Amino acid sequence: MADSLSSLIQAVEAADSSSRLLEAVQNLASAHLEGAIPTLIAALSYNNPGAAVAAVDGLIALGEPAVPPLLEQLDCHNYTARAWAIRALAGIGDPRGLITLLGVATADFALSVRRAAARGLGMMKWHWFPEQLLEIAQEEALEALLFVARQDEEWVVRYSAVVGLQSLANAVRATHPEWRSQILSQLEQMATNDSSWAVRARVELAQQRLQTELEIQSTTAESPPSPLSATDWQIILQKLYERKGAERHVLAEGDPRRYRELAVAIAQPCETASNLSSTSNVQFSDE
Repeated sequence: MADSLSSLIQAVEAADSSSRLLEAVQNLASAHLEGAIPTLIAALSYNNPGAAVAAVDGLIALGEPAVPPLLEQLDCHNYTARAWAIRALAGIGDPRGLITLLGVATADFALSVRRAAARGLGMMKWHWFPEQLLEIAQEEALEALLFVARQDEEWVVRYSAVVGLQSLANAVRATHPEWRSQILSQLEQMATNDSSWAVRARVELAQQRLQTELEIQSTTAESPPSPLSATDWQIILQKLYERKGAERHVLAEGDPRRYRELAVAIAQPCETASNLSSTSNVQFSDE
């Protein structure tokens, strides 16, 4: 196994063309080896979108072991790599990425990154959260997604907010039916008023699926326990309470501008504005 991993990594490092790099990263990602995580994360910074997509897919498949190094990637000096790292965090749905996704969804300058974060907020592994933390986390996600659905100027970001709201509506169906009703009301408004036909079509699909899921009595498979430690949960809880405290002292309840300071702090160590402009066209696929 070690020899196989070593040869796969060497193939990535030795690739001398974009096509060979893409193939090497795809092969490394498909091996599903935790030892590949550093190399897959390094591939996020290469000037090769195909290789980055393959690396993101591989990191998502590996799941929670990739989260700590991905969070470290957010302090990089390469905005493109940071953007792809956020896409991977959104796809994994690990609670340790929640605070990052909250800030990015409402404040990042790149529409592709906001889109990934909005979708990811609705697809958190909510079953991992301890009871005392679940409500505050879902409330924060709801407020962020509602803001994006109402205020974001880019239709692709609002589209992803609809995807996130649909997933969140399912997650809170039994515990917070009033939140589910709030989501359904927002979808109803968007079905009539959103300027994009694509968003209105996605809203209609979300409404249909939510209605179907409400009518079907499904059996719930037993979920595996969370791999997060007590320290992980304490850090997440502390950050969420810090945000709540900032709301009370600075901004009104639910004001999404409270996320902007976080987003600026995340982006500060990264490249200068001149470098940012060169990477603003990063494109991601979505549902």
